[in-house]
Amino acid sequence: MPKTSLQLLGSVGLFEGLSQKELTQVHRQAREGEFSAGDVIVTEGETGVGFHLILSGRAKVLAGKRTIATLGPGDFFGELSLIDRGPRTATVVANTTLKTLSLVSWEFLPMLDRNPSIARKLLIAITGRLRNERKSHTH
Repeated sequence: MPKTSLQLLGSVGLFEGLSQKELTQVHRQAREGEFSAGDVIVTEGETGVGFHLILSGRAKVLAGKRTIATLGPGDFFGELSLIDRGPRTATVVANTTLKTLSLVSWEFLPMLDRNPSIARKLLIAITGRLRNERKSHTH
């Protein structure tokens, strides 16, 4: 049985530590979107303001003009830009019709201000990723 958008969101590392209630609060901020094959969803170097979780379809990730990954249902991008609005590190282009669940920073960040327990859990998830990344670079 296919996973719901809420279940897929809960499988994203950034959100997997949230309670069901907290995850539902985040999910309420999200909007479903659809892109056509060939649409550029995010562009490398541009300011990022959102997170995208792929619900259906496929997309390619480009660094420069080189394809570095292919994404499908359950894959996501932009989770760090959601928080810091930093520049995109890659371009993502829809290969097929693509349905996404998206969060934008101007709605997400105020929700974190109202829900410090969610913010704390996201900090823990991010620091865990940083620790794992550092370990992989030191061995």
